[in-house]
Amino acid sequence: MASLALALYLLGLVLAFGWRSLAQWRATGDTGLRLDAGPVGSTAWWAKLLFAAALLLGVAGPAAGLAGLPAVGVLDIGWLQAAGLVVAVAGVAATLAAQLPMGASWRVGVDPHERTALVTTGAFALARNPIFTAMAATSAGLAAMVPNPVSLAATAVLITSIQLQVRAVEEPYLLRTHGTDYRRYAAVVGRFWPGVGRLPATSGRRGARSSGR
Repeated sequence: MASLALALYLLGLVLAFGWRSLAQWRATGDTGLRLDAGPVGSTAWWAKLLFAAALLLGVAGPAAGLAGLPAVGVLDIGWLQAAGLVVAVAGVAATLAAQLPMGASWRVGVDPHERTALVTTGAFALARNPIFTAMAATSAGLAAMVPNPVSLAATAVLITSIQLQVRAVEEPYLLRTHGTDYRRYAAVVGRFWPGVGRLPATSGRRGARSSGR
């Protein structure tokens, strides 16, 4: 199961980042990659650092399993590993599907001086961050397939980085950039799941600053 998890993880990375950035470049002349993490020690810097760490741990988990690192006993169950495979495959597919409605607005990272269109259709009509939701599901599925401490740490670090990125970096950016439009959207659509994590419909600052994504 560890070799299958490793292959699935690498395929997901190639499709979600490599293929998608290549398609973006061909369509717009821009890869969509915004990798500047900002000042060292800032929240954005920590979010990027943790995200990079999660990506490395995602490879290390199955690799450690292949090298003989034992699984956490209580999670080393056949049906749980099979369920993890289903979740991981669905997560990769959902990640790719959620990227499609973004079109030219697709980005990895945030440029605070850039303005892109606010996407609210497709998967974004169900959750404000469906790509991150799908990525977390993929990681959880892979951890169930190879439930050793490294794989479990990969999922925990990924979820932590996503929470930091969304709440402290992307939502403030979207509120500054799209203001009332984003707040109205965020008041109806949940942060990661339908109806969960919606923002207040009004702001005490005349709507110039809203809250969001």
